[in-house]
Amino acid sequence: MSLESLGSLSELQDIQRLHAQLTRMLMEYKFGIDEITTKIEILQEEFTHLHDYNPIEHVSSRVKSPESIYAKVQKRGFDPSLESIRENVTDIAGVRVSCSFTSDVYRVFSMLSSQSDITLLEVEDYIAHPKPNGYRSLHALVTIPVHLSDRVVDVVVELQLRTVAMDFWASLEHKIYYKYQTAVPVQLLDELKSAAETAASLDAQMERLHKQTHQLDV
Repeated sequence: MSLESLGSLSELQDIQRLHAQLTRMLMEYKFGIDEITTKIEILQEEFTHLHDYNPIEHVSSRVKSPESIYAKVQKRGFDPSLESIRENVTDIAGVRVSCSFTSDVYRVFSMLSSQSDITLLEVEDYIAHPKPNGYRSLHALVTIPVHLSDRVVDVVVELQLRTVAMDFWASLEHKIYYKYQTAVPVQLLDELKSAAETAASLDAQMERLHKQTHQLDV
């Protein structure tokens, strides 16, 4: 076997070793998601049985695949070690919460972030400051302790909270960008922005109607 072949074999073994370590690490992120979603389910159960209505419409979650993480490492050019991945890839674990109204987004976020075992690291308020394409959502990075058999790990989880209308818009935008491989025609981009503004207007109108109805009930 040539020295070149030995080098290739060693590199392959390093990649396989990192992949195995990363797979184990991703379990921790999956457990972090479980911790967050359990908290959300408790809130849903409480609101369903004890309050006027449940502000949480839908919850989804995902853990990035090793392949997606590798691609991000290569694109951003940082060291492909576990420590570097933990530090630089902050969206490995994600939880998305769809709420009834804009005010509910802030309400649910406040209830989650104020819990004693959740540490808030960063907040990006795209509701108060929409993105140029019209996207409105509340993004936050939090840590949650995960109790393993031999240690406690603080896992970073990305939270996304937005209204049902904006969730529908974001899903459509994602499909369009996937179809055009990010090279979306200008006309479609303009229509997407207009649709985002329409969704925001609908959110505001429906929230006003909800408040009026609630006042009449009272």
